Amino acid sequence: MPLWPVYTGTKEPHDGIDLLPAPPPWRAFDGGPALDTPADDADTAATSPDRTHRAATYRATPQTVQLVNAALYLRRPLLVTGPPGTGKSSLAYAVARELRLGPVLRWNITSRSTLHDGLYQYDPLSRLYAARQAAARTGPGDARAPESGIEDHLRLGPLGTALLPYGRPRALLIDEIDKSDLDLPNDLLNVLEEGQYEIPELVRAPGGAAGRAEVMVDGTHDRVAVERGRVRCRAFPFVVLTSNGEREFPPAFLRRCVTLRLRQPDDAQLAGIVRAHFDGEPDAYAETLIGRFLARAGGGDLATDQLLNAIYLARSSDLAAESLDELAQQLMPYLGEARRPDAF
Repeated sequence: MPLWPVYTGTKEPHDGIDLLPAPPPWRAFDGGPALDTPADDADTAATSPDRTHRAATYRATPQTVQLVNAALYLRRPLLVTGPPGTGKSSLAYAVARELRLGPVLRWNITSRSTLHDGLYQYDPLSRLYAARQAAARTGPGDARAPESGIEDHLRLGPLGTALLPYGRPRALLIDEIDKSDLDLPNDLLNVLEEGQYEIPELVRAPGGAAGRAEVMVDGTHDRVAVERGRVRCRAFPFVVLTSNGEREFPPAFLRRCVTLRLRQPDDAQLAGIVRAHFDGEPDAYAETLIGRFLARAGGGDLATDQLLNAIYLARSSDLAAESLDELAQQLMPYLGEARRPDAF
C-alpha cells in the first residue's frame, strides 16, 4: 500500500521509503544488479557531527514536506531556493536521516565545476607513474610487471555514485548550483533525465565493451563493479539542488525539477528552531534576540545561524546585557553589503 507522506518531517527514522509506489512509466529505471545502501554508521556520524546535528534539528514546514514527497514520488530533483541560512542544504541531511538513505553524497559547486567532476575523476598521470614504478622494480618489458588498470586510478564522483543501481535511493546534495558556469544546468539535463552515464576510459579499455571494472565510489575506499563502462540507476536518487537565487535557470532545466522556495522563518518557526538546537524553550533574552532579528530582517538579508550564534554566546558567557547587545549586533550584520550603522 503506497504511503503519503513518505517523508514526514518528524525526524524519527523509519523505512517508509520502501512503501513508495512504482515510479511513473517515464521515470522507471532498470539498472542492476541492485546494490545495498551503505549504512550511515557511527563512524560517519563521528566524522561529521555538524551534519548529524543539522539533520536531527531541522524543522520542516508543511510546504517542504509536501514538495519533498512530490520529488520522491515523481523521481525528480528538488530545486530549493531561498535566502542564506534558511536550511536549504540541511534539508538533504534531514530527509536522508529520516528515510535511512545512507550518508549524503555532497557536490559543492564552484564556477569551475563541470559535469565530468560530478560523475567521475580519472588521473592518467598517476597511472603512468605507477607503470613506471612497476617497470623500475622488475625491468622494462618484464612480463612479470603487474599492470596498473584504469580502474585503479578512477573514482566515481558524488553524482556518479548516486546513479549506481542502489536498491534504495541515495541522497545527493548539489550545493549552490547558481554558482556554476552557465552550461552546467543544461549539461545535467540528460544525465538526470536518463539516470545513466558512460565512462569512456573504461569503454575504450581492452575488453571494455564486454568487461567489468571495480571502481572506487565517492567518500570511501569501497569499490563497486561497473559493467561495460556504463552506469544506470535503479532507484532514482533523492537529489537536492540548492540556490541562493543569484541567477535564473533555463526553462528546460526548471521543468525537470520540483521547485521549493523557502522564506525567512517567522517568530514561531524561529522559536521552534531555537528549541531544537538548544533542547529547551527560549529564555527571555533569546526571545528578545528573536524579536530584534525579525525586526532587522525586514531591512536586509540575515541568516538564521547568525541568530543561533548570538543566542549561544548569550547562554555561554557572563557578559552584561549591554555588552551582549553590542556583541549580538556584530554577529548579525546584513549579508552581502557593508555593515549598517543603524541601531540594533
